Formats: sequence, C-alpha cells, structure tokens
Amino acid sequence: MSAIVTLKKGEGRTIKKGGAWIFDNEIESIMGEYENGDIVIVHDFDGFQMGRGFINNQSKIRIRMMSRNPEQEINSAYIEKLVRQAWNYRKDVIDTSSCRVIFGEADYLPGLVVDKYEDVLVVESLALGIDKMKQEILDDLVKILAEDGIKIRGIYERSDAKVREKEGLERRKGFIGQEFDTKVQIVENGVKYWVDVENGQKTGFFLDQKLNRLAIQKLAKGKTVIDCFTHTGSFALNAGLGGAASVTGYDISDLAVAQATENAGLNGLQDTVKFEQANVLDKLPELVREGKQFDFVILDPPAFTKSRETIKKAARGYREINLCGLKLVKNGGYFATCSCSHFMDQENFSRVIAESAKAAHKELRQIEFKTQAPDHPILWNDDESYYLKFLIFQVYDERRFWPVTE
Repeated sequence: MSAIVTLKKGEGRTIKKGGAWIFDNEIESIMGEYENGDIVIVHDFDGFQMGRGFINNQSKIRIRMMSRNPEQEINSAYIEKLVRQAWNYRKDVIDTSSCRVIFGEADYLPGLVVDKYEDVLVVESLALGIDKMKQEILDDLVKILAEDGIKIRGIYERSDAKVREKEGLERRKGFIGQEFDTKVQIVENGVKYWVDVENGQKTGFFLDQKLNRLAIQKLAKGKTVIDCFTHTGSFALNAGLGGAASVTGYDISDLAVAQATENAGLNGLQDTVKFEQANVLDKLPELVREGKQFDFVILDPPAFTKSRETIKKAARGYREINLCGLKLVKNGGYFATCSCSHFMDQENFSRVIAESAKAAHKELRQIEFKTQAPDHPILWNDDESYYLKFLIFQVYDERRFWPVTE
C-alpha cells in the first residue's frame, strides 16, 4: 500500500494549475511507510485524491507527479505507455533523425531528458524517483524504436548537472551498456554537425532551436552576418547554407570554436563561415565603438537567470547585449534575439527588447516569434515547460534620423 501525502489547506497551487511539483512546505502529513523515490498517493487537505507521484525527502521539490489519476498504478505497463506516447508524438511533429524523445514533465516522466542523435541516445536524469526507473524507460525506448527499424548502437549518460545534488544524487557521466564512439554526425535542416555527446554542453547539442535555425537560413542569402554566442556554430552554419555572403561566429569557448570550425569544413563552408574566440559581452561594445555594421545580427546567449531572485540583474544583461546588437544592424537589416531562461518570461523579454530598441534609436518590424521546437512540448497548464523565446525583426533607424527627401 502506497503512503498517503496530505497537503496543507490552501497549498498545492502548482499541481492545481496542472503542474507536476509539490514543494516541501506544502505538506501537512504523510501516513504510511515509504523510502525516498517511492510512489505515493497525494490528497488535498479535505481528502480529495489528486494523483500519484514519487517522493524524495532530500529535495525541496518533495513530490513529482506521474499521474493525475489516483487509481493509476505506476507500473511497467504504464511506463511503457508513456514512452510509446512520447515517441509517437515526435513522429507526428518533428524530423526524428535527431530530436528530443523525452522531455521530463511535458511527457509525464518528470526529471528525465532523453535526446536521440541518429542511432545514439543521451540521457539526463535529475530526480531520484525517475533515476530508479531510468533503465526500464531506456529499455522500453530501445524496444519501441526497434519496432520502427531504428537500431540504437549506444546510450550515454549526461547526468552531471549540479542540480542532482539537491536530490541527494551523485553526478554521473558515462556509458550505459556497451561503449561506442561518442562523436556522432547528425544532419539538421540540411546542415551537417559533429555532436560530442561526452564533452558537449548539456547532452551535446541544442535541439530546441531546430526550426528557429531554419528561419535564419531562409533570410540569410547575400547577407553579412554575425552570430554571437555561436556555441558549435549552428545559427552561423544555417546562415552560410542559406547563401550568406560572409558569416562570423563568436564564442568564449575555445572548444566550441574548434567544433564550429570543424562543422564549417564538414559542410564545405570554411571560406564563408569563420569563427573567433571572444567574450561576446566585450566583443559587442568593441564592434559598436569601431562603427561596424552588418546585414544580420544573431544573439543566442546562455540563460542569464536561473531563479526569480536574479531576474532584474538578468534583464540588465539582456538589455545591454540587445542594445549593442541593434546598433550593429544596418538600416533595413535583420536582427534575431532569444532567451532560453524560463524565468525571463515573454512579457519581460519583450519589454527588454523594446527598451533596447528605444535606447538604440531603432524601429522594429517583427518577422517571426517562435519558441522551442515541438519535440520540447509546452504544456499550457505547466509554466515550467515553456522557456525559449525567439524573435526575428527587420530593423530601421528611427524615421527622424532618415535623410530628408524631396
């Protein structure tokens, strides 16, 4: 018999909105025996049954819900059903040659990410309860992919994020099962990449920008382009494949620049697309001081905030880079900017861009507003699943600065 967790009166606001988390300070009592990672039944203060999830006393996120149906047993059949649903959804919405197959709470498998790079899986497990189910989930996924003729040659674990320590878990990195070459070649939007699943950021590549990169490709023909915070060169290479006249990508990481340069050669773009090691926060003001301007400026910074407490500081950072970026765009040119921080919500990010445009004396004509690719689904009743905001504008000088015409 599963332990029963009862919430305090007035608490449980997150799961009542449809979210998946219950925090430590929301719990009134726990009846029954359990171990950390076990499945428990959740009741509201008045006994109303709210569903089932796994518990961990070592985490501030005390319970992560796996079903809103209190009668649903969290057993092997249910887990396989969730995995199959996740894969069938991806087949409907995205090119699955390389994609995110499981996206945590958005696939009702909280704390788990699985990315597929051609015939390799990379897994990130961030919660104790899901960690206990991890091998079963992966076995199910390998079996389900095989049904579609996809033979997985290896699985690599990238559960090396610091946040695991908040769950009482050690960081873990390495092969699950047989060893294999961890440098994997993928193709996305016609662009070839080497993905380093062992040493690359996160799981090796940022799959969430797939369709946003394609939007860049369509606008780049004949343009001079700079791609800031380029990482392994993905936006820059899409611009190059789209026929850009010249592209320069900047990143602070020597490793990223080396990987991006290798990717340029892989696509035969080494003469058009170049990369330079630079701290973008210093490079952007330097280019402004030099009076440089470009047809297309792309900003893809890392998350400037990972908590609500640092939103104001993050807003200043976003404002500074967007102000510089806009100053570097030629009159009538294009500007792409994004935020991958969940806490920098759409309203705040839009305000920052508007303030930057005003300070730069620029007028913006919106071309695209996009979010993360659909293999990173957004649940409208769970704010945590929505994090990426991506915009493309045509940029004009304020009309009061235009030359007077007859």
